[in-house]
Amino acid sequence: MKKKILVPVLALGLLFTTMSFKGDFFEIAKQIEIFTTLYKELNMNYVDETTPSVLMDKAIKGMLKDLDPYTVFWNEQEVEDARINNSGMYTGIGATVNSKDNKVIIVEPFKDFPADKAGLKAGDEIIKIGDISLSDFEGDKTELLKGAANSVVELSYSRQGKTETTTLTRGAIDVHAVPFYKLINEDIGYIVLSKFNQKTTVETKAALEDLKAQGATKIILDLRGNPGGLLNEAINIVNLFVPKGEVITTTKSVIKKYNKTYKTRLEPVDTEIPLVVLVNGRSASASEIVSGGLQDLDRAVIIGARSFGKGLVQRPKKLTYGTQLKVTISRYYTPSGRCIQALDYWNRDENGDPVRLDPKEYNSFKTKGGRTVYDGGGILPDIEIESAKFSPITTALLKDRGIFDYATKYYYSHSLKDWNEFSFSESDFQDFLQFLKKNSFEYETETEKEFAEALRKAESEHIDKEIKEAYIRLMSDIDVAKEKALIDKKDEITSLLKDEVLKRYFYRDGMYNYHLKNSPEILQAVEVLNDPKKYSKILK
Repeated sequence: MKKKILVPVLALGLLFTTMSFKGDFFEIAKQIEIFTTLYKELNMNYVDETTPSVLMDKAIKGMLKDLDPYTVFWNEQEVEDARINNSGMYTGIGATVNSKDNKVIIVEPFKDFPADKAGLKAGDEIIKIGDISLSDFEGDKTELLKGAANSVVELSYSRQGKTETTTLTRGAIDVHAVPFYKLINEDIGYIVLSKFNQKTTVETKAALEDLKAQGATKIILDLRGNPGGLLNEAINIVNLFVPKGEVITTTKSVIKKYNKTYKTRLEPVDTEIPLVVLVNGRSASASEIVSGGLQDLDRAVIIGARSFGKGLVQRPKKLTYGTQLKVTISRYYTPSGRCIQALDYWNRDENGDPVRLDPKEYNSFKTKGGRTVYDGGGILPDIEIESAKFSPITTALLKDRGIFDYATKYYYSHSLKDWNEFSFSESDFQDFLQFLKKNSFEYETETEKEFAEALRKAESEHIDKEIKEAYIRLMSDIDVAKEKALIDKKDEITSLLKDEVLKRYFYRDGMYNYHLKNSPEILQAVEVLNDPKKYSKILK
């Protein structure tokens, strides 16, 4: 009897599945045909000359715009850039560069690599590469800096209003996932983990074992500013500190094949050593898998500020002509069941912006030992430090290069021989505020955007005269509030200013050494690790 019922049910399910698939397939084919004919007719008949590749690029970006910002189309060069980023090896000048406003700016030359050896400094604007003036070049200007190992190129650059030239020999660049580690106070190992590429586990494990051999009986793992990377590397980092077979994250999707459970697969290095993990608002993705996993398993004390809140997993899908689609395939969840995605891109407000969950709506979860933790966007540290936070105005300062440009000014107006002698005084901070005013630094708050949109609507309805004066007063009040915000967020802004200035004089090594003696997060971590009762109390 059971067989007579079961077979029709399975058959019916298969029929519905097949019909659903065929329906989707027909709809996709139909829409592709419509688009193909539209694209052809537009290119052949539009009143002005069109460029097919430009039209297609805009069409693709428009199609992906209302999804999430991590689902993107990669051209051939971007595919290669992603490969290089994951491998940690490439050939080039050995510097981070920024291409913005039709300018190419050196952001950070790496110590002893080609750009550094050629004398380039952060803040230098590249104006000519070989025989090509960048002002006349319409493509991706940064591509001109790339080339084969040992190839020589002459560069012209602008520094503090003067044009200078240098000759640079490109070379092989090795990007370390662990750029710095050191034994401090004779028994605490400090490890900076800056990215999750194919070298991450190997380098972190080597640093951990070396520090233990030097006498480390406690560890600080610094994930501040780490934007993430490879998922498997994140699992393996947690595996260094927890036993084989532990669930670290699960991924969930409407597509069943992407529903997976990721467990530790290897034998750990040390499951007992006291561990502190540092995070901040720029610790994202794989960094949150590591910090969230260690927190949920009660294996580490988390110190700093709430992390970025990227709980989405992407996978590259190969397309034709060497291009790829990096598509969001699933959400990931920590061992306790938390999804730490901060923004909901699938439910947007009336302005089309993704919804951010109100803290009152956060859900509570239990760690392995019974501690209460919450979802709602990012990993909330066990101990919060004010200087580790990233407010909107701090983010705007970073985005608009307010901090970067001031560090350039500082470098060329101050002499500094030893990072031990560095301090950023109150007068320095006041000078920074004056610098922002002089250079007309400004950013638009969400409140200003809303009021500006309301005024535009009022103008279209011809009632703007009645509210214009009130609008001007409101904008003036907001400007005062923004100036106050700069003062209120002094700690977090000063922390970033110090980092940018220190890198100019002493590279990252000097910055990290300065952190060991001055960073509030590291000092708090040392205090917790040196107090076994406090450490245990936090985790229990």
